[in-house]
Amino acid sequence: MGGRGTFAAGNPVPYSYKKVEEIEGVKVLTGINGKHALPESSHSSNAYIKLDQDGKFREMRFYDKNHVLRFEIGYHAEKSLTGNNHQPVLHYHIYDERFSKNASGNFYRSKAMKMTKAMKKRYKKYFKGLNL
Repeated sequence: MGGRGTFAAGNPVPYSYKKVEEIEGVKVLTGINGKHALPESSHSSNAYIKLDQDGKFREMRFYDKNHVLRFEIGYHAEKSLTGNNHQPVLHYHIYDERFSKNASGNFYRSKAMKMTKAMKKRYKKYFKGLNL
């Protein structure tokens, strides 16, 4: 997968991610050459998953039909939800272009919100290694 999952001026971008496995049909990616976050846009998939070094679920991103990031689920520390930077919590963010873009040109990202029971039930098949 190229740079951010895209092409630059019609030219292929060097690979920044590689697929390491699949969970329930969703590609699990790992960064190459120091790349740590999941792509901001998809190349062809509707979703990607990232695992921690111990193989447990860390993050999942969902993309719309135009390959634009729309929704993200995370399992890591979120001080705004737990009051500390040590306790991981299952949460989500929404990305929306209807809001003004920030200085980096990225879409608005909502504050972290705790996942509901219904959301946990819907997405639990992707949460490898988590005891919920």
